[in-house]
Amino acid sequence: MKIHTDISSITPLKNAVVTSGTFDGVHFGHQKILKRVIEAAKRDNGESVVITFWPHPRIVLYPNHGDGLKLLNTFNEKAKLIAQQGIDHLISIPFTKEFSQLSSQQFIQDILIKKIGTKKLIIGYDHKFGRNREGSFEHLKSNAPSYGFEVEEIPRQDLEDVGVSSTLIRKTLLEGKVEISNTYLGHRYSITGKVIKGNQLGRTIGYPTANIRLDNPYKLIPADGVYAAIVAVNNIEYQAMVNIGYRPTVDGQMHTIEAHIFHFDNDIYEQEIEIYFIKMLRNEIKFDTIEELQTQLSKDHKLAITVLNS
Repeated sequence: MKIHTDISSITPLKNAVVTSGTFDGVHFGHQKILKRVIEAAKRDNGESVVITFWPHPRIVLYPNHGDGLKLLNTFNEKAKLIAQQGIDHLISIPFTKEFSQLSSQQFIQDILIKKIGTKKLIIGYDHKFGRNREGSFEHLKSNAPSYGFEVEEIPRQDLEDVGVSSTLIRKTLLEGKVEISNTYLGHRYSITGKVIKGNQLGRTIGYPTANIRLDNPYKLIPADGVYAAIVAVNNIEYQAMVNIGYRPTVDGQMHTIEAHIFHFDNDIYEQEIEIYFIKMLRNEIKFDTIEELQTQLSKDHKLAITVLNS
């Protein structure tokens, strides 16, 4: 897949079949749209194209709304997932307040027609674009002949039958229900971060951990607790258990993400690793003594192995 981050450098593509949206999570509903785009492009001997926007429009338009939107994907994660679906081109348009004022007519003429050379546009039933979401399927359908491209809408029932939304997935993750989240996504939910030095307490009690720093403040972190997980280091996957929270037994003051990677003792400080969440084992608990914590960690370890091997 070719990634385009500069819209001005794009030249019209061959029989471009296009869809657009934020595609946060690239979940089953999104995958249904992407599959249809790929099918149509192959049928017309054309190229499949996804237009997405970064940052997420809600972050730009409503920066002070509550605690802010938390996203299922960073841009790189989203690009990787879209590439796995088999899309030919991903066009990332920087979303700014200025861009948000672009009318639907300008978007159609300047981007869909002049830049991409769209031959077919496929959108979900509720998709709108342009200033104040003024561009609708009805407008596109009625004006398609003058625009010079076909328009196809994925019916409401087709998408609602999937029963999935990015909002629902965010809710399940914030409740620690990662098994449900993974089912909705059609892939394992993950976070990517750099390994940094911690206080190395885990090493002294037999459970050394890799402390993870996330560089994207908008990335959604699952609920606090202990998880069975898979950790990818240099594209090699290892079984692990992960703790998210404040480590109350040792009076932790900072919210941390720590991964104990099984049968692993390499120096990976400053390396980027990816954590795939499989199942929440328990909530975070404050123990009276370090010995009680050690006993529980041993139980967590055994349970995590059972979960990951099942």
